[in-house]
Amino acid sequence: MRLSSLCVASLLILFIAATPPKKQRVTLKRETGRVAVLVDGQLFTAYIYPGPDVLKKPALYPILTASGNPITRGWPMDPRPGERVDHPHHVGLWFNYGDVNGYDLWNNSSAVDPKGMYGTIVNTNIARLNENGNSAELTVEADWQDRDGKPMLHETTQFTFSADGATRRIDRQTTLKAVGNDVIFKDNKEGMLGLRVARQLEHPSTKPDLFTDASGKTTAVPKLDNEGVTGKYHSAAGIDGDAVWGTRAPWVTLTGTLPKNEPVAVTIIDHPANPGYPTYWHARGYGLFAANPMAPSVMSSGKEAPMNYTLKAGQSVVFRHRVLITEGTQNDQALNKEAAAFAK
Repeated sequence: MRLSSLCVASLLILFIAATPPKKQRVTLKRETGRVAVLVDGQLFTAYIYPGPDVLKKPALYPILTASGNPITRGWPMDPRPGERVDHPHHVGLWFNYGDVNGYDLWNNSSAVDPKGMYGTIVNTNIARLNENGNSAELTVEADWQDRDGKPMLHETTQFTFSADGATRRIDRQTTLKAVGNDVIFKDNKEGMLGLRVARQLEHPSTKPDLFTDASGKTTAVPKLDNEGVTGKYHSAAGIDGDAVWGTRAPWVTLTGTLPKNEPVAVTIIDHPANPGYPTYWHARGYGLFAANPMAPSVMSSGKEAPMNYTLKAGQSVVFRHRVLITEGTQNDQALNKEAAAFAK
C-alpha cells in the first residue's frame, strides 16, 4: 500500500510536533582569571577577575545572545569600531557602589589617581560550580577593600545561569557582610547593579563624543552617526526613554536591534526583598543601564530623605536581581509575570 505525498507530509508534521525540543545544557569551565559559562558548548558569558591591575572589580563579560551577538560594550576590554570610549570602569555586568565608608568603588579604574579615595573589589574564592541541565550555579567570594587593601565588606555571590530556547537568564544573589567595623552606604547616584550595553542598544544622540576607530584608537566625532543605534528604555511604571532615569519601578526593559537584524530585549528585574524596593533606575541613553536602590535623596533630586544605609559590624544584607535576555520585545504582562516568578 502506497501513501500519498499528502499523507507522508502530514505524518512528518505530526512526528516533528511530537518530538520534544532538544534540552540545552549549561556548563561552567574554569580558566585563568575567569569562569566561562557555556550553552551547548557556545559562550554565553564569563565571570572575569583578571586582578586589580586590569579591572578593579569582578564582572560578567561579555554577555551574548543565543545567536552570539554581544549585548555588552567591548571597550575597554575588547574595543569594537564605533564604540564610545567614556567611563572605562563600565565593563560588562557588575555590582558595586560609589560611597562605602567614604570610598568610591564605582569609578575606580586604571584611568584615575590611585591615591584618591577609591576602593577595590578583589575576588578571593571560586567557591562552587554546579551544573544542572539547562542551568548552572556559580558561587564566588570577594572582598570590598579600602584604598589600603583593608576589607570593609565580604561578598558572597551566587549566580544562576539558565537557557530556555533563545531566552537567557542571569540571577544574581549577593550577600554583603560588614567586616570589622560598621559600613555606611551613603546616598550616591553611582550604584549599584550596572550593565554597559553595546552601541546598538544606546539611545540615538546628536551630541559630539569620543569613539573608537577600526584600530581601537580614540577618535573625536563632532556629530554622532546614529545608524544602527536603536535602543529604548521602558519601565514597569509606563515611562519611556531617557525619562526612566531617576524613577522607581520593579523592572526596566531595554529594546533594540543588534547586528544581523537581531531584535533583542534586555530586562533587569528588582526583587521585593531588596532594600529600597522598588529600585531607582540610573539608566542613561549613552548605554549605562543600572539599578540603584540605595540613594533615594540623590535619585529623587532631594524629594526623598537620605537612606544612608548602615550595616553594623558582623551584619549582612542580601541583594537579588535578574537579567533577562529575550528575542524581540516583551509586553508588560509578560514582564510582570516574569517578575512575579522571580519574586517567588
